[in-house]
This record gives sequence, structure tokens and C-alpha cells, in this order.
Amino acid sequence: MKEFKMKINGSEYSVNIENIEDTHASVEVNGTMYHVEIDKPIRQTAPVIRQVITAKPAAATAISSVAPVKVAPAAQTSGTNIIKSPLPGVIIDVCVKIGDAVKTGQKLFVLEAMKMENNINAESDGKVTEIKVNKGDSVLEGADLIVIG
Repeated sequence: MKEFKMKINGSEYSVNIENIEDTHASVEVNGTMYHVEIDKPIRQTAPVIRQVITAKPAAATAISSVAPVKVAPAAQTSGTNIIKSPLPGVIIDVCVKIGDAVKTGQKLFVLEAMKMENNINAESDGKVTEIKVNKGDSVLEGADLIVIG
């Protein structure tokens, strides 16, 4: 699956992650297979396929270092809105908790991506029914962050 070169206490290790399912992984370290348990499930998302469109670049505009990130609303099912991560990064602040009422445009998370802090805002009014990430979590683009009902 993935191969890593690691240095631990000055010794080099070749680590191959063969398989990950929920909280269990098969890992090969320097040719020896280990079955390990992970403290929390690793979220895996399907690869995102994009169509490349070439166009003339628009005039450059100044961007604030804490500019809000526009998140396209997820497909709504029975009044539920799932906000997804617009890009890969680390959640550095969770600004709401389960049960909070939120308004459109209210800041939900701060995501650090490419050394910039990005606000992730609510796309609709509602009540927070589920928070799928915690402060410090690394997320991939398209990962579910929060459910607003």
C-alpha cells in the first residue's frame, strides 16, 4: 500500500503499510510482518477526479491570510447538510459543539493548509448533529467534517 523510510533513535527502518481496516493494520517493518491496533479509525476517502480547464488567468487580487474558504454544499438528504473539507490540511480549531444552532456564514472550523489558516463556514442554518473531526486531526480533501440538520 504505502512505503516509508523512518529513523527512530538513530536507526533506519523500512516500513510498508499493507492493509488498514478500521483500527487494525498490517505493517511490515524491515521484512517482519506485524499486526497493530490503532487508537482511532483512519478515515480514507475515494480519490477525487478533476477535469482540467485551461483559461486566461484573472487579475490578481489580495488575499487575507485568514480568508474564508468557500465550501460547496454537499448533496442534501432530508434536510441534512454535510460539510466536507475543501482541501487537505489539519484542523486547528473546532468552533462549535454538538447541539449548537448555527447560522449561514458562521465559522465552524479553522483548517490549516499550505501554511495558511482557512475558515470553514456553515452553508445553511441548522443544528449541529454530528462533528466528525477533532482539533489536531489531519483531513484529506473531501473528508466529512460536520453534519448540520
